[in-house]
Amino acid sequence: MEKSRTRPHPSVTGAFGRWWEERRRATPLTVTPVPFADLHQWHFAPEGGDLVHSTGRFFAVAGMRRYEADGTVRDQPVISQPEIGMLGILVKRLGGVPHALMQAKAEPGNVGSVQLSPTVQATRSNYTRVHRGHGTRHLEHFSGDRRGRVLVDSLQSEQGAWFWRKRNRNVLVETTAEVADHPDYHWVELDELRRLLRTDHLVNMDARSVLGTAPLFRPPPDSDDPFVRALARSYAEPPAGYDDEQKVRTWLNDAKSRCTSHARLLPLSGIDGWTRTDGEIGDDDGTAFRIIAVHVTATGREVPGWSQPLLAPRNESVATFLVREIDGTLHLLVQARAEPGLHDMLELAPTVHRHYPGEAPGPFDALAESEDPARVRYDTRHSEEGGRFHRAITRHRVIDVGAEVPVDVPESYRWLTVRQLRTLARQGYYVNVEARSLLACLHSLW
Repeated sequence: MEKSRTRPHPSVTGAFGRWWEERRRATPLTVTPVPFADLHQWHFAPEGGDLVHSTGRFFAVAGMRRYEADGTVRDQPVISQPEIGMLGILVKRLGGVPHALMQAKAEPGNVGSVQLSPTVQATRSNYTRVHRGHGTRHLEHFSGDRRGRVLVDSLQSEQGAWFWRKRNRNVLVETTAEVADHPDYHWVELDELRRLLRTDHLVNMDARSVLGTAPLFRPPPDSDDPFVRALARSYAEPPAGYDDEQKVRTWLNDAKSRCTSHARLLPLSGIDGWTRTDGEIGDDDGTAFRIIAVHVTATGREVPGWSQPLLAPRNESVATFLVREIDGTLHLLVQARAEPGLHDMLELAPTVHRHYPGEAPGPFDALAESEDPARVRYDTRHSEEGGRFHRAITRHRVIDVGAEVPVDVPESYRWLTVRQLRTLARQGYYVNVEARSLLACLHSLW
């Protein structure tokens, strides 16, 4: 795997930059690999061998068997987390300018430890205090009588290659109420927040997931840059898409109905092609990922220390949108992609979406690998969810292909405007997490 970069950006300066550097220094976190036998409150269940927490909460590492459309059968470990967590960003106008309340949060699997996170990022086990630690700050602004004006509220899937039907509630709330100050939180102007999305390993996956559905960003329609003008029309209402939204829903539902791939859970001890040692569970061909065990000590978390398993990919993932103008409006090329752990098995994904080397090539892989600076509109590495994955990195790219890719594309692909894809994303189970993350990254392109 290519060594990850941590690229500085000129916007990480000023008040935000001073706060960010202070929080990075003030939030130390150490992650130490340990044998499975040294995991506190975790054990392999006597029946079936799943790796589970003593409370029966949080999550488990189980087995999954995938039945592909071509008849291939593959086994793997999978993270099973049936409870629905909360990912919430609080928005408030300060001096008439909209700001988002963001959190500096350390996670054991993050590149760089601390990343910019939603106001609330918590599993149900965490915010109901199964760990017997501190409560979740600012949760009151997203539920009950103190909840503000809800702008977005949807159940969203997460990585279907590594989770079993995991869902999180993605919420965006605007408030006029007083919000308690805390050193780990900072009000970030929305213009600054979208610029920060161009920095490697800064804005975490959960924040990107929520921002990908947010109706808060729109590029200037009168830009001198023809690309930005076309992008502005892609955000516009009513959508000027090549296909209308109902056609897109029908096309995707048809694809879901035709999908013959499926998967089921099975005991972790019953999977084939994986070997368990004292310190890891690894795929025998060494191309996918490992399950490892770590002990964590942290400052500023609900509890000062804990241990847990993490899924550690062996390679960097890739998520790329190919884009082009159609009738003067920028369109994104999406695909209907099946992944075994998704709730509906199939969702909209980036044009190219690859986790492992050796995956079956797609028709647009070569174009997605372009390094031509005239074509590459976005190229940044972001971390995936650091609470479950260890150093999971996805290279996010947006490539302008012009007329080289025709309007007519293979049946499993469609050209959509930003507005069309974002509208679908806000409804849940239509747009996968990698595509939502790239949608958030598009906000940085002006």
